[in-house]
Amino acid sequence: MKHTGENVVRIEAEALRALADRLAGPMAGAFDRAVHLLYECNGRVVVTGMGKSGIIARKIAATLSSTGSPALFMHPVEALHGDLGMIVRGDVVLALSASGETEEILRLLATIKRLQVPLISMTCDEVEARAPSPAITEKLSTLAAAADVALDCSVDQEACTLGLAPTASTTTMLALGDALAMALSEKRGFKEEDFASLHPGGKLGKKLARVESLMHTGEALPCVSPSTKMPAVIYEMSRKKLGVTAVVENGKLAGVISDGDLRRLLETRGKDALDLTAAECMTKSPKTIAPGAFATAALAIMEERKITSLAVVDGNGTLEGIIHLHDLWGTEMV
Repeated sequence: MKHTGENVVRIEAEALRALADRLAGPMAGAFDRAVHLLYECNGRVVVTGMGKSGIIARKIAATLSSTGSPALFMHPVEALHGDLGMIVRGDVVLALSASGETEEILRLLATIKRLQVPLISMTCDEVEARAPSPAITEKLSTLAAAADVALDCSVDQEACTLGLAPTASTTTMLALGDALAMALSEKRGFKEEDFASLHPGGKLGKKLARVESLMHTGEALPCVSPSTKMPAVIYEMSRKKLGVTAVVENGKLAGVISDGDLRRLLETRGKDALDLTAAECMTKSPKTIAPGAFATAALAIMEERKITSLAVVDGNGTLEGIIHLHDLWGTEMV
C-alpha cells in the first residue's frame, strides 16, 4: 500500500512536469491566447465540466473569482434544463472534458457558437499547435476542434492502478486552471489590497486588514487639548482604556501621552506633575501611521518601537484615530 501511494504521487508529479514542459514549449502560444481572451472578457468566465472535471471546474471558477476575474461554474446538465441563461454575450466559456466528447458539454456548443462567445477547452487531446490543417483537426476531439483555444491536459497514464479513475488528468487540469488564473491575475496587476477587498473574512483577509478598519475613532478615541491639566488627562486615559491619549490642537495631532510617560513623570516630579498641562508632558512628533496602511505595517512599527499603540493621521496631520496592539489580536497576526 505504501508503494501504491508513492507511485500515485510520482505519476501525477510526472504529469505536471510534462505539462510545465508543454507550457514552456509547444503550448506557450495557445496558453497566451487563452490568457488574452480571458483578459479581454467584458463579462464573466463561465467554467463548465461534468463529473470529476466538473469538480475541478468549480475550483477553477472559485480561484478566478478570488483573484480578480469574475467567474462562475455552470453545471452542463442544469444548463440543458434552463441554466444556459447564465451565458451571455461578452462572457468567455472555459470547458473541461478529459475525452473532449462529453455529451452534456457538446450539447452546449450550439448555444455558445450562436452567442459568439469565445470558447477555451481543456481536454486530453495532444494539441501541439492549433493549425487549421484538416489532418490535424481530425485528430482532435469534438470539443477541442470547436474551441477558439484548445489547451492540452494529456497524460501518459492515469495514477489509478486500473487506469480508469481520473487522477493524473484531473491534477493537470487543476494545475492548468491555476496557471491561467495566476497569469491573468498578474496581467491585470492584481495587488495585495485587491486581494484583501475580496477576502474580508478568514485568516488571509484578517492579515490584510487596513488600519482604518481596526482603529478607535469618535467617542472611543482618547483625546485632550494641549491646555488640559494632568488630572483630566489621566481621567481621559482611564476612561477610554487604551493606555494612551492623543493631544490635539485644531484637529491636528500635537503629541501623545502614554501610561508609560505618566509613570515616568510621576517618578521624577511626584505630585507636582498634576499641576502640569498636556502640552508640557506630551511626546512631540510621535510615530504615526496612515489610515490606509495595512495592519501588518502597524504591527511592525509597534514591535520595532516597543510600543502598544499608534496615532492614525491623514496626509495633513489630522488625527483620524488610534490603533492598539489589542486590536490586532483578532487578525491572528499576534
